[in-house]
Amino acid sequence: MSLRQNLGQQQTQVQKLAMTQRMQQSIRMLKFNTDELQNYLKQQELENPFIIVNPRQDKNESANVVSASQVANSNTDWTEFTSSRQGQSLFDYLLDQVHLTMRKTALRGWVIFLVDHLDSNGYLDLDLDQLLESDLIDKTTLIDALTLLQNLDPPGVGARNLQECLILQARDDKDAPLYTTDVLQDDFENFIERKWKPISHEYEISLGQVQKILDYVQTLSPAPGSEYSQEEVGYIQPDLILQNDQEKELDVKTTKQTMPKVVFRDKYFQEMLNNKDPQVKEYAEDKKKEFAAIYRDIEQRGSTLLRVGREIVKRQKKFLLDSSKPLVPLLLRDVANVLKLHESTISRTVNGKYLQTPHGVYELKFFFSQAVNYSTEGTILTANDVKARIKAEIMAENKLKPLSDQKISKLLASEGLELSRRTVAKYRDQLNIPSSSQRKKYS
Repeated sequence: MSLRQNLGQQQTQVQKLAMTQRMQQSIRMLKFNTDELQNYLKQQELENPFIIVNPRQDKNESANVVSASQVANSNTDWTEFTSSRQGQSLFDYLLDQVHLTMRKTALRGWVIFLVDHLDSNGYLDLDLDQLLESDLIDKTTLIDALTLLQNLDPPGVGARNLQECLILQARDDKDAPLYTTDVLQDDFENFIERKWKPISHEYEISLGQVQKILDYVQTLSPAPGSEYSQEEVGYIQPDLILQNDQEKELDVKTTKQTMPKVVFRDKYFQEMLNNKDPQVKEYAEDKKKEFAAIYRDIEQRGSTLLRVGREIVKRQKKFLLDSSKPLVPLLLRDVANVLKLHESTISRTVNGKYLQTPHGVYELKFFFSQAVNYSTEGTILTANDVKARIKAEIMAENKLKPLSDQKISKLLASEGLELSRRTVAKYRDQLNIPSSSQRKKYS
């Protein structure tokens, strides 16, 4: 058998998308939310000696820098969007009570020790059994310290779980219905699972009285410490602000956070260029290119965000003028087609970016909703519209005979909206509304 090997040339054409480092940086910056953008620029400021981010206005410095971006409405005072009030922390509030009501003894020291181990909601985050095993404290002293802690204000502080928290709040409350503390102490599982007939028989009370206990418990706080200020409080900084001029159409403007001012230290750059060392000159040129790339990315990010924001405002004008109006169905591809951008670009732009309106701050992706239903009249309804209809039916129901998902489905069908029982149940769960058996009240 003879083997032949034919050698020849063949030309094929293959199309590939090469993701350059420049493109990757541009995409990454578009995805950044306000905080991530600021952190990124701070890092670049540390790494590049020619970059200054949001410089202070200085007459001597202004002649030595080249502006990298125009800041929209740079005189805007953003302190109005955040609270400057500093309330008393839970720890300080409890510590004041300890010092005012207890003498300086070893027991008071242990109370302060327990206070120091409370979480932000006022619960005791400490394994007491393990503490006893350490032989640092005897059981009697620990119980006394815990009792003193749980007698402090706010009621419920120092609890180790939700059940104990509710009991602590109800035990000294004169307005608590009869047997409230007993039911919470001895029949908590049956009570929260709404297995009320055994409770009714045990305490010889009606289901209506058990209902009153539930209504009262729902007024108690599951997190008594949460109302006090915490050290870390997050604020949403909007990327866009809605402008409503009655003589003009609705429009949006960017903020300093969206379009930060980045300047180039030109004088320092020229000094390094005059250096005789070629490596120093090469370093300076490279850092100038990095600055130019960052400048372009900030401009492109701000421009894309502004274009997308304006298109959203144009589509959702009725809602933005009146929040009681429903959102118009809007998809990412609708905006992408108008702006001649890719859907992934729109997705990166709207995630984690916020619009400030007269009636609240909304994430941009909130304004996108798919048309999921058509009423029998041909009206296009979004998921939010359908949820609002379901919620309205439940709000108007007889609480003694709450509507099942099947009954809600039939009611909506009679009003021109065809929904299956499963769809009703899905949207009801998304609204965090319990089932009909859990919503039932007793007279």
